[in-house]
Amino acid sequence: MALMLLVFAATEIKAQGNIPNEVLKRMEAHRQSLTSLRANVTMAKYNDQLKETDMYEGTTMYLPVKGRDALIRIDWAKPLQETLSVVNKQYVLYRPRLKQAIVGKADNSNKNVKSSNALAFMSMSREQLRANYNVQYLGQATVGGSTQTWHLKLTPKAASNYQYAEIWVDGNGMPIQARVIESNNDSTTVLLTNLQKNVDLRANIFKVNLPKETQIIKG
Repeated sequence: MALMLLVFAATEIKAQGNIPNEVLKRMEAHRQSLTSLRANVTMAKYNDQLKETDMYEGTTMYLPVKGRDALIRIDWAKPLQETLSVVNKQYVLYRPRLKQAIVGKADNSNKNVKSSNALAFMSMSREQLRANYNVQYLGQATVGGSTQTWHLKLTPKAASNYQYAEIWVDGNGMPIQARVIESNNDSTTVLLTNLQKNVDLRANIFKVNLPKETQIIKG
C-alpha cells in the first residue's frame, strides 16, 4: 500500500512539474502541521579512514518552537546510556557512567551534536532549504526495510564544514532519514522509526537534570 501511494504521489508530482520543488512543498506542509514528535532513532557514524561504522540506538523527542530553533532530546540506550539535549542553540551531552556533562554551542562543527544536526532538517522551511542548498532529486528509495521515500541531495551554496547532506522523505513529507557527509568523507546517518506525531510534549522535559556530582566540561 505504501509503495502504491508513493508511486501515485510521484506520478502526480511529475505531472505538476519540477520534482525537487514539489517534494519541498510537501515537506513544508508537513513541517507546518507537525507540533511534536517522539520516535526511535538509529545513528550510524562512519569513519572513512578506518572504514568502520559505529551504531547507536535510542529514542528522540522533537518540539518546534515559534521564532526559535526546535527543541531536541536524544536518549541513547546502546551501546552506552547517554543523553543529548539541544535548547536555544546550546547543547548538553550527559554521560552518567563518567559522571560528566559536556556543554557548548550547537553549531555544525561540533562532533558531539552531529545527530541533532541531521534532525535539524525537519525544522527548516522550504525557503531556508532553497536559499541555503542546491537541491537534487536522486530518485525513490526504500528506507528502514519497507518505507518508500524520495531521496534528495542538499549541497550547501556557501562555504561549509561538510560536503553535502542527503534526506529521505516519506509520502507525508516527513524526512525520516538524513545523512551528513563531512569534508573528510566521514558521515553521520540518522534514521527515525516508530513515529508518534503531535503528542503531548512539554518544554521542560528537554532540560537535562544533572546530579550534583556531575563534572561540567566545556565543549
